[in-house]
Amino acid sequence: MEAASIYKYIVILLLVLILLSLTKGLHFLIKDDDKSFNMVKSLTVRIVLSILLFILLFFGFYMGWLSPNHT
Repeated sequence: MEAASIYKYIVILLLVLILLSLTKGLHFLIKDDDKSFNMVKSLTVRIVLSILLFILLFFGFYMGWLSPNHT
């Protein structure tokens, strides 16, 4: 398998993990009555995953695996 195709699967996986963390944070916002740090932990995980995705996108542009579509 090529590195570019593995890269695309990693990006898709990160997007799914970000969405899961977002829904988990929403769940804690709605259902969690006590003052626990579950929502803060979920937000922290989502921010770290988003920064990692941003760095991977820059790396993909640098390596030539991603390119803008000029029309």
